[in-house]
Amino acid sequence: LIDTVSIHEFKFVTVVGAHAWQRTIKQTLLVDLDFAAPVAAPALTDDLSDAIDYDAVSRAVSDWIVAREAQLIETLAEGVAKLLLQQFRMKWVKVSIWKPGAVPQARRVGVTIERGLADD
Repeated sequence: LIDTVSIHEFKFVTVVGAHAWQRTIKQTLLVDLDFAAPVAAPALTDDLSDAIDYDAVSRAVSDWIVAREAQLIETLAEGVAKLLLQQFRMKWVKVSIWKPGAVPQARRVGVTIERGLADD
């Protein structure tokens, strides 16, 4: 069994895209994060120091995505996963990055990756 914490529809406005015209504008990205986070200990202690601080996670992801100005959302997904696994010592992460309006016929396009081990 695995406990997870989720941060969904995290919104970013940043430079992203491979085409020259995309490098001159800012576009909206939506990010969904799911990650392994033991819940039993913080539930008992009611102490943030026993939990993964999702505000700190959110700030780290935001700072990284905005600074990166990647061409591909695949690059962003891999980078976010690596950041979370390393900086927050997570054992498993699922990262989805969605780009609304990227394809006129679709509400949004995106990529989802899972990294790490879901179970010990």
